[in-house]
Amino acid sequence: MQTEPAQNTTRLIWSLSWPQILMMLFHFLIGFVDVWVAGQIDYRVQAALGIITQSLFFFLVIATAVAGGGVAAISQSLGAGRILRAERYIGLCLATAAVFGLAFPLAGLPAKGLFVRLLQVPQDIAPLTEYVLEVFLFTLPPYYMLIVQNAVFRARRQVLVPLYAMILVTAVNTLGDLGLGLGLWGLPRLGIKGLVWSTFFSICLGAAFGLFMLRREGVLRRQIFAPWRWVRCAYPYLFKVAWPAGLMQVVWHSGYLVLFAITASLPQDSVLALAGMAAGARVESILFLPAFALNLTASILVGHFLGAGKPEEARRVGLRILGIGLAGIAVVTLLLWTVLDPVAGFIAPNPAVKAHALEYLTWNMLAIPFTLTTMILAGALGGAGATLYNLLGMGLGTWLVRLPLAFILGHLVLGRATGVWISMLASQACQAAILYYIFTRKDWQRFAMYKTRNGSIL
Repeated sequence: MQTEPAQNTTRLIWSLSWPQILMMLFHFLIGFVDVWVAGQIDYRVQAALGIITQSLFFFLVIATAVAGGGVAAISQSLGAGRILRAERYIGLCLATAAVFGLAFPLAGLPAKGLFVRLLQVPQDIAPLTEYVLEVFLFTLPPYYMLIVQNAVFRARRQVLVPLYAMILVTAVNTLGDLGLGLGLWGLPRLGIKGLVWSTFFSICLGAAFGLFMLRREGVLRRQIFAPWRWVRCAYPYLFKVAWPAGLMQVVWHSGYLVLFAITASLPQDSVLALAGMAAGARVESILFLPAFALNLTASILVGHFLGAGKPEEARRVGLRILGIGLAGIAVVTLLLWTVLDPVAGFIAPNPAVKAHALEYLTWNMLAIPFTLTTMILAGALGGAGATLYNLLGMGLGTWLVRLPLAFILGHLVLGRATGVWISMLASQACQAAILYYIFTRKDWQRFAMYKTRNGSIL
């Protein structure tokens, strides 16, 4: 079987990755500005925003699952030259996003108070946290559409469109945060209300832009919404890929919620630790920019190669992306380390919060090579439809290593947040080892669609 020259493969990886690196940079700026402005208002606002921002991912679980399944199905279909099948999967993904994007707010709004209590949020920030959650629930319908639309464009290798959408979202959100959150440019200073409603309107505009571009590209038309007999035959593959991806998101983010609860109930400085965790996570996310971009690139290329019937090329391209990522992340980490103190002080002006943020970053920056390995290989396995393996690796690392170790070290041994940060390093190492073993030793290519074609539909 003919293979791609290494130079051509590297060029292809770069052409798909650089727009996605910039996209993730703008995504980072959204969260960075949110947390910085929240810190300028009050550290309690910063803590409440950090809790709900992390919790929001729990509500986006189905959107993320459908996006992952969609990238696998659409990219494999395009790699196999099955254009009609790819278009119909686009329609199926968009319809699913619309349905669940409306269902979550309807179910979540009546239970928002219970949800905040389950998070063990300290009483002095509970009302604030509940308000943030309420507005973010209203944001879910356009957020679902934005996530799935961007996945569709990535699967089609149109990686510039998600970049433009994120630039628009970032610009609107930043102007709203500064103008309405802090009262700049003569606008009313609304505080936390300005922050959360800026997020709402920016996501709405991003989703509207995505729909416009789908229409402009000729993708969004009535014919992509297939008859029920096709959906009945095609949905099983999407579900086969999406349910482990969705369950993985539940396992991963519920693990984060439990980690927040463990941190919130620490014997010492729990609210300061939560604020430091929120601030540190925003700084740490700088290092996730190339990792997320390469995760997405791996998913696209592995899907296309498998669709074209080249399973060994799919494995090679996954390992090549991993090698490029590890080399690049070492440079980025060293550069960030040299400016870590002033950056942490900028996003967390409270000295006590800054101290917690710096300690959080110290342990989690040590974990970055493991984190990057996990993310890239998870992307490659996702492009193959082998999301069951991702569920296995993430589940074991989170629930058998991270959370028990966080409670033992944070509550019983050290009695402070350091124990929680150590547990995060240990779990990332565990996850990376599991996924690397699976990717190099197991037959994950068998999950691809080309193995399960069914007549003229699949």
